[in-house]
Amino acid sequence: MIGEEFADLLAAAQGGSEAAFSRLWRNGNPALLRYLRVIAPGAEEDIAAETWVCVVRGLSSFTGEEQAWRAWLFTTARRRAIDLARHRSRRPEAALDEFTAAQLPSSEDSAEAAMENLSTAAAIALVAELPRLQAEVILLRVVAGLDTESVARMLCKSPGAVRVAAHRGLRRLAQLTAEAGVTL
Repeated sequence: MIGEEFADLLAAAQGGSEAAFSRLWRNGNPALLRYLRVIAPGAEEDIAAETWVCVVRGLSSFTGEEQAWRAWLFTTARRRAIDLARHRSRRPEAALDEFTAAQLPSSEDSAEAAMENLSTAAAIALVAELPRLQAEVILLRVVAGLDTESVARMLCKSPGAVRVAAHRGLRRLAQLTAEAGVTL
């Protein structure tokens, strides 16, 4: 969360400041990717890119505080994910032939990056095992930092349904971590 300086940062980004927009992106994109990894596995990077294009287009007309900004960002991403799912259902894709290891891109830092992301990937994998509504509610509440009312509006659910889904999801996550032998 950005905090008290959000209004000034938003105004600067709306005024064309690349540094201000970059800060908004750096603040929001990691959580956005984690959210998309669960609701649209395998397409998170593409959907995030489309989401940011939509954000750039609508940035000048956006008004609101940081909570509204995050809700707008994640609502936009959710709509892009729904659009992609609809598109894929109408035009299924066929798998390509397998690549050899020599054909895959690699870098010197790939092992280090994998180690850094291991715990995040494990947590996202556990959340992905939850029913979709529970996973989405937990990600929007915890990762995106949205309040119950914002999540309820996004998902077209009542605040009570969101609280119940969060409670059930967290209880199921506790069971999954216990079964996996994870200690906190």
